[in-house]
Amino acid sequence: MILIADSGSSKTDWRVIHKDGQISQFRGIGFNPYYLSVEEMTQQLKQEFLLNLSDEIEEIYYYGAGCSAPEKQIEVQQALRGIFLKAKIQINHDLLAAAKATCGHHTGIACILGTGSNSCDYDGKNIVFSRPAAGYILGDEGSGSDVGRKFLQDFIHEEMPSSIRLEVIERFQLSQYGIQEQVYRKPFPNRYLASFCRFITEHKSDPYCYALFYEAFQNFFTKHVCKYTDFQNKPVHFVGSIAYYNADILRKAATDRGIHVGLILESPIAGLTLYHQEMR
Repeated sequence: MILIADSGSSKTDWRVIHKDGQISQFRGIGFNPYYLSVEEMTQQLKQEFLLNLSDEIEEIYYYGAGCSAPEKQIEVQQALRGIFLKAKIQINHDLLAAAKATCGHHTGIACILGTGSNSCDYDGKNIVFSRPAAGYILGDEGSGSDVGRKFLQDFIHEEMPSSIRLEVIERFQLSQYGIQEQVYRKPFPNRYLASFCRFITEHKSDPYCYALFYEAFQNFFTKHVCKYTDFQNKPVHFVGSIAYYNADILRKAATDRGIHVGLILESPIAGLTLYHQEMR
């Protein structure tokens, strides 16, 4: 049996390819080795779905946020080894998952726009180049944490429309000091920042909310996509909830920059599953 995982900072999608070809699936919490220790990741992996499979899984293909550095790949492998003692384990960056799921065996530019953001140039087999991903404080342009950060800045400085501000106060009971407590003292501030994107998406017919996404996407193109060789002649694919639920704004922003958008997927797990089925 083969276990496939696509893990972002907020959630992990798991798929099992059974010996008879049947597929089962599960969604659990996401984790990033830059923010959690091996012990903490091991504890998060102790979910009933995974524990029940611990003796049956023969191969694991794990694609995760924060898994580009070899030392971080080792840490995730150690965490998985705490559950799956017998399995052959392969750890890869979530960017490779995005590329395999959207580009398949063809060239293209693959991008992630979820809680965080990232991008790469893919030759049909391997990632040939990628732009720096500096995380939610120094980077993550176009991501949920990026849009959420700007939204909360505008709230604190009273630079958003009064109607939006009043609705935000009523719905979230927001205050400046409550925001600062969540961002500076609580764990996973990137998830907290990104959590406001559901509200912003619900109100994207409002020019202010529309502009938050549009400008964030333009900044992502400037920092990432437009720096790849021949980007205007390659399909640019996206995975992630921010891209998926705001695809109309994303396509408009791309068209205004001469960028050809291909697939926009909420999650790469289905494409990854098909890829590994074909490779069996």
